[in-house]
Amino acid sequence: MLRRLSLRDFVIVCELDIELGAGFTALTGETGAGKSILIDALQLTLGSRGDAGVVREGAARADLSAEFEVSAALATQLRPWLEEAGFDTAELDDRGGRLLLRRVVDAQGKSRAWVNGGTATLTQLRELGEQLVDIHGQHAWQSLTRADSVRALVDAQAAVDTATLQSTWAARREARRRLDEARAKQADLERERERLQWQIGELAKLAPQPDEWEALNAEHTRLSHGQSILDAARVALDMVSEAELNAEGLTSRAIDALDEVAGVEPRLVNALEVLREAQAQLQDAAHSLNGVLGHTELDPDRLGELDARLSAWMGLARRYRRQAHELPELLQAWQVELAELDAATDLAALERDATQAHAAWLKAAQAASKLRKQTAPKLSEAVTAAMQTLGMAGGRFEVALTPQEEPQPWGLEAIDFLVAGHAGSTPRPLGKVASGGELSRLALAIAVTASQHAAAQRGAQVATLIFDEIDSGVGGAVADTVGRLMQGLGAAQEGEQEGEQGRRQVLAVTHLAQVAACAHHHLLVSKSLQGGQTTSDIRSVDDEARVQEVARMLGGAVSDTSLAHARAMLDAARTQAHTQADTPASTGHGPKRRNKETA
Repeated sequence: MLRRLSLRDFVIVCELDIELGAGFTALTGETGAGKSILIDALQLTLGSRGDAGVVREGAARADLSAEFEVSAALATQLRPWLEEAGFDTAELDDRGGRLLLRRVVDAQGKSRAWVNGGTATLTQLRELGEQLVDIHGQHAWQSLTRADSVRALVDAQAAVDTATLQSTWAARREARRRLDEARAKQADLERERERLQWQIGELAKLAPQPDEWEALNAEHTRLSHGQSILDAARVALDMVSEAELNAEGLTSRAIDALDEVAGVEPRLVNALEVLREAQAQLQDAAHSLNGVLGHTELDPDRLGELDARLSAWMGLARRYRRQAHELPELLQAWQVELAELDAATDLAALERDATQAHAAWLKAAQAASKLRKQTAPKLSEAVTAAMQTLGMAGGRFEVALTPQEEPQPWGLEAIDFLVAGHAGSTPRPLGKVASGGELSRLALAIAVTASQHAAAQRGAQVATLIFDEIDSGVGGAVADTVGRLMQGLGAAQEGEQEGEQGRRQVLAVTHLAQVAACAHHHLLVSKSLQGGQTTSDIRSVDDEARVQEVARMLGGAVSDTSLAHARAMLDAARTQAHTQADTPASTGHGPKRRNKETA
């Protein structure tokens, strides 16, 4: 439950720290005083969108934090998520613990967030908020006329695995798309497939190998210049060693001439060594030239083969407008493309995929239908029972599940809310037969029923329940009933131990004295002008101060009559509370407030 909410420079709040306890807490005040300011602040702390407008005029930033006390069961559920996200879990153990959320929005509209001191994203705040707080707004009745909202409400009550339903539907849709495209493009795909097969066949005849083009060119160049190579090698060999007058012989004569006098003239020694090296190199050259002459053959047949293959390479390269050396890669690319086309034109495989995807979705949809069919009568009965106490005696509420001819993303049936406003009438679509006041009361009945169901399902994990003027349009005896409903929601659950851990927390912004009188705790919101700025103040009221506020809510001007009426209402509400098992009032816990305002 929400234990503490701290606001700094938020809208018209300078500085406010308010501590909250279990049970039903009413927030009241004059019109325009900012009764919903706590709700707005809490929603912002839990990841709702915020802009520079939430920063108090003249301040640098709005700073909000909310501290929650979580049960042992919820702590066990949240700890793995918090650890995976990198948040501190030192305050959470098997007995429960504390969770601190903080949000700062500066005057430029930039926002930062933290969970237990660690930087968080707004998405993470929202995910936590879904586990901690359940908010029902004053316009909740509007969602009752939207099919998606109706479906979401029923699925939440039925615990339908909507994530699996959506993912299997997406897979089914994609499989059918591929199949439909393949069928529509079958002729085009087949023509493309035939073209690729023919082109691959042309290149496959050549069977070009990687690096073959370079090797063919090198061999062709060598063979086509064979005679020139032989002639050049013969002339060079003659000049080096075999002609009557050759380089090797002349070098040998020079060496002999110098060898006789090198011992006398040391300066000739270097020249002699150079000549001997030259003689050795000439001998090596002669050896190499003999090798060329001995192994170079003129092979016109091989040269003709090379001419033909090179011509085939060049012809295909020109036909497909590629460089000759690119042909091996082109063949490989076409083979891959053909394999993809074969898969795309394999209608049997695509039909199998579509059938399997449909079967997976159908399984999820049937599971959802089973849960919806189990939940619809229970929800119908519970809301109908609530209607009897909300000024719609004899009325009947019905969750209608209508099978659909075509599969839809949400399952096999449409879900509608039907209502009969009085006994004997046939239930009809809610938006067509209910008046604005009836819609408001129906929204309240559904919200209370949904919250009670959630409490039954989650037990001690139940989030803080918030009702933001959801009793709008309600009055008279119905208002008394609404108050008792809120009071009951905040009471300890049957079979639970008395105390904070055994009770739920309900916060309600209300303009009805009957509802406020039933609250276990009462917060008064007021607005004042200080230092030329309007500021909002929230304080806990009790005893005579609470009597004064309830009297004001009854008729505006406080009189002896309204005060007497207010005392009677409060006494009746306390009596009602004490008749409930494990009454919250017996715990002695209530909201505590510390407020320091600055001009």
